[in-house]
Order: sequence, then C-alpha cells, then structure tokens
Amino acid sequence: MERALHAELFEAFGIGAEGALATEPAPTCLAYTSYLLRVAHGGSFAEALGAILPCYWIYGEVGRTLLVGGSSHPLYQRWIEAYADAGYGAVVADVLGVLDRVWPGLGADDRVRLTDHVRQTSRYEWCFWDMAWRQEHWPL
Repeated sequence: MERALHAELFEAFGIGAEGALATEPAPTCLAYTSYLLRVAHGGSFAEALGAILPCYWIYGEVGRTLLVGGSSHPLYQRWIEAYADAGYGAVVADVLGVLDRVWPGLGADDRVRLTDHVRQTSRYEWCFWDMAWRQEHWPL
C-alpha cells in the first residue's frame, strides 16, 4: 500500500523513482534509519519489533485523526485516506498482535529494551515530521 501511495505522490510532485532514490537523506532521516538498522541487525526480534512499531502505529493514528477534518488539497487527502484506511489499520493491529504474543515471554530486561526502542523511535517519528516541516538539509 505504501509503495503505491509513494509512487503516486512522487509522480504528482514530478519526482521520478530515480530522483527519489538519489536524494541524499537529511540528517534526521539518516539518524533515524541508521538507528532502525542498528537495532534490527544487532538486537533481538523483540527489540526490532519495538523499534519498528511506531512506524506503523503513529501513521495509523495520525491518518485517523486527520481524517476527521480532511484536507482540501487532493494529494494530502489521498495520504490521509491511505493511513486512515481500514486495511492499513488491520496491518497495525497485526503488528500490535505480534507484540501481544511476544510480550509475555520476555524477561524484565528485554521488556525495558523493547519499551526504550518504542520510546526512541516515537521521538524519531516526531523528529522526522519536524524535519520535513523545517525542510531540513545538511548545513555543509
């Protein structure tokens, strides 16, 4: 769903796939994706789940919240509808369901690490949106 949405938005904004992939990530984006990759490659499954969970969960919450007011801009409205969609909500519910199945089998230390990753990537999600708002770029 997200790939199709992104392709649609790239086309509407006149950005080809090559251009989107060739764009250098802003500092916050690079920090966030590097964090996700480090946790996914160096941590446990539970840690990776905690790190990736906000990526799904927050977008679903934002989409449903924004759907109430909508947007007069058709591209923004398309984005809102995609993340407010029941199908996307089902994906979020599936990921939360995995967490519900994994959580009881975790020890106290693993629960702390998972929770810390959820907290950290939730912060990164906020920073990611703020980065776009500020049109962050490398100063050098």
